This record gives sequence, structure tokens and C-alpha cells, in this order.
Amino acid sequence: MLTDRQRQTLNFIHSFIDDKGYPPKLKEIGDHLGIRSRGTVHRYVRALENENLIQVTTGRSRGIAVVDNGNATRIDENSLPLAGTIAAGMPIEAIEDQETINLNEFFVRPGRFVLRVQGDSMIDDGIFDGDMVIMESCQTARDNEIVVALIDREEATLKRIKNNQDGSISLIPSNQSMQAFRYSADRVSIQGRIVGQFRAY
Repeated sequence: MLTDRQRQTLNFIHSFIDDKGYPPKLKEIGDHLGIRSRGTVHRYVRALENENLIQVTTGRSRGIAVVDNGNATRIDENSLPLAGTIAAGMPIEAIEDQETINLNEFFVRPGRFVLRVQGDSMIDDGIFDGDMVIMESCQTARDNEIVVALIDREEATLKRIKNNQDGSISLIPSNQSMQAFRYSADRVSIQGRIVGQFRAY
């Protein structure tokens, strides 16, 4: 049998994972319960683990996994170790770090989607053919943002946007060998803005 506080903790963990896609930290659990003592929250979490309702991986800030029918679904399997900092300019000392980066937390949010880039119109921004770009759904964008624009409801393109004073819209490639295109505003529909990028080597 769970105490009221333990049940509230379990319910919050489940609802947090359902909403965010990754487990809460102890501080987030404490904030929800109105408890300042991390030790108290830790006792509630350990009690749930003893009841085989969750599993906890020590040493990870988001190491909680919910248990379904006795099998743990480890949300933090989407994490990679943050091994330290590496210089891209002047060399610095390599320092080991015990943190992890949760890829769900880093990339996944409501309203986001991924596109595979085809072509070389954005290479000056470091976006190459075959790269994956993470987009956030939106219908408007500020000047110079990289957006997915749908032209005449038929052709989608990844470009920087400029809202011109005459009401027209320019879609600008990041490739010195290519020219910008200018369209009347009614021909362009913004589908999203870029928020991330990744590629495999």
C-alpha cells in the first residue's frame, strides 16, 4: 500500500513522462509536491522502487524508469554520456564530465518534426545534403530565420526568410552561387523554423 505522498509522486512521474517524453528530476518532483527537502523526495522515489513501480539508475539526473507489468521502460536509454568539452578554437584541457544528455529532452518537443535535406542551397550555414534538420511548426517567422516555406501549396524549400517592405517575401539560399527568390506573400506559406540539426558520419 502506498501513502498519499508516494501515490502523488508516482502519478506525477507518469504524467511528467507522458507530457515531456522523459522522466523528472528530483527537484521537479519536489517542486510539484511543494517539498524543499531532496532527501524526502528521494525517500518517496526509493519507496516506489521498492514496490517495483519504478526503477532508478543512480548517478543520472533523469534516471527514473517506469515499470509496466514488471518490465522497466527506460526513458533514459535515449541519453548519451556528456564526456566533457572539446575546443574548436584554441586547445583547452579535456575534462571528464559525468553528466548525460537526454536526446529526447534536447530535440523532442510538441510541434516539432524532422526533415532530410536534399540539395546544397544552405551549405554556407553548414547544412549539407543528407543532413537532418529539426523544425518547429509555425506560421510566421522573423527576418533571417531559416524556415520551411511552401510555395504555391506545392513545393517546399528550406531557406532564410526576409519580409520585404512592399509585402513580398524573399527566400534566400545560403550558397553564394545561388540567387534569392522573391514571391508575393499569398504564394508563400511558412511551415516551420529550424531549431536543430544532426548528421551521421
